[in-house]
Amino acid sequence: MAARLCVVERVAGTATTEFGAPDGRPAADGAPVTAAVAGRHTRLLRAAWAAFDTYAATAPESLRKGPRGGGRDRDTMIDHVVGAETAYARKIGVKHRQPPINDRTAIGALRDDIIATLDQTGDGGPLTGNGWTARYAARRFVWHVLDHLWEMQDRSP
Repeated sequence: MAARLCVVERVAGTATTEFGAPDGRPAADGAPVTAAVAGRHTRLLRAAWAAFDTYAATAPESLRKGPRGGGRDRDTMIDHVVGAETAYARKIGVKHRQPPINDRTAIGALRDDIIATLDQTGDGGPLTGNGWTARYAARRFVWHVLDHLWEMQDRSP
């Protein structure tokens, strides 16, 4: 039997959602974060990072160009993902300089601090004054990593 889905809330889009990135924040994002929810978020994010890193380690340096003739090659894409993680981390109160893509120790430290922050229980409010909720942050981090994993896979020969 097929799963049945039920729409529980609609969220207005923005220029970001028009581009294809998650940006709408449903009311559910403000729900308290339990230990079970925090654990689910961090397991999903660790799995996304593991899949991305594993594929990136074997992907060709030069990737097939996109339909309009452009697109990042492997190392530029990895740099973009790590750069986005560095910027997103600030939205949850984690401040690091963007590490170079070959500095696995610094990337690991950044990701460890992200996980430590998202692995905490909380009231569901933003994690910094003008930042993101844990639920939104987890969704945005995971989406971005997987989006570029799939792009790298699609553009590999």
